[in-house]
Amino acid sequence: MKHKTGLLSIVLCSILIFLIAPTTSAELTVSEKLPEQYIRMAEDGNALQVALVRFKPRTGQQDWYLDLVSAVHVADARYFADLNSRFAEYDTVLYEMVAPEGTKITPRQHNESGDKASAGKNNLLTNIQLKMTDILGLTYQMDGVDYSPKHFVHADFSPDEFKKSMANRGETITGMILQMWRAGLARDLTAGAASQLSLFTLLMADDKQHALKRMVAQELADAESIMTAFEGPEGSTLVAARNQKALNVLKRTLVDKKPQSVAIFYGAAHMQDFQQRLIKDFDLVPTSIEWLDAWNLQ
Repeated sequence: MKHKTGLLSIVLCSILIFLIAPTTSAELTVSEKLPEQYIRMAEDGNALQVALVRFKPRTGQQDWYLDLVSAVHVADARYFADLNSRFAEYDTVLYEMVAPEGTKITPRQHNESGDKASAGKNNLLTNIQLKMTDILGLTYQMDGVDYSPKHFVHADFSPDEFKKSMANRGETITGMILQMWRAGLARDLTAGAASQLSLFTLLMADDKQHALKRMVAQELADAESIMTAFEGPEGSTLVAARNQKALNVLKRTLVDKKPQSVAIFYGAAHMQDFQQRLIKDFDLVPTSIEWLDAWNLQ
């Protein structure tokens, strides 16, 4: 049972890498504690939620704000529809995707057999994400989010930049997967009987898709801690280096376009690092937090 749970952790961490309807909103003060994680299970257990946290300049002399908008790369269609409505209200949306500059992101197209074909069909991690959408009855981010508006700005590495960063840091994809596997296995061994009980509950459930969706949601809610352990004090290409690239794009955007409202739309696993950099390097402070339902688990 533990081996099965360990395998599931690898799959879920893979989702977070490329890598995670409003419910609650609360005002923050500078002294209040920011979210320890940007993804969680709702208090009533009926939804997997992600955080949208607003930041404003500390001095108040500049009239603009920035929202960290957390992403789960497979989610309910209504979550993506809600994001599309929200994104229309920003002056600039900075988004993640390891892709060449100028890449046009379009939904998957139907092939002649009627099945959806993915532009990333040769990408293992993309295939995992697509398989999860089919198994869990969810929607893939690239199908659900409209990337066509002109105020959407690519703020991520190109494949060549990604490879160069990994080489400079002595990183490999295999090494990263093994590192995450170790972190996931350590957590699963600690969970012990609870992990086995979850699998037993899944096997005995009448609605196995719903039971699996709830089980995977719980794994995702816990997976950010694995990414934090994986990242380590020096950071990694997957999170720290890509975040720095996004913030470099933000700096240029603030100078060139002078937007009044900006969204950084990245996976939930990136947000703790973004949060620290915005406070330290941009002198921004959090002013509000809103939790969005990404998966309905009722």
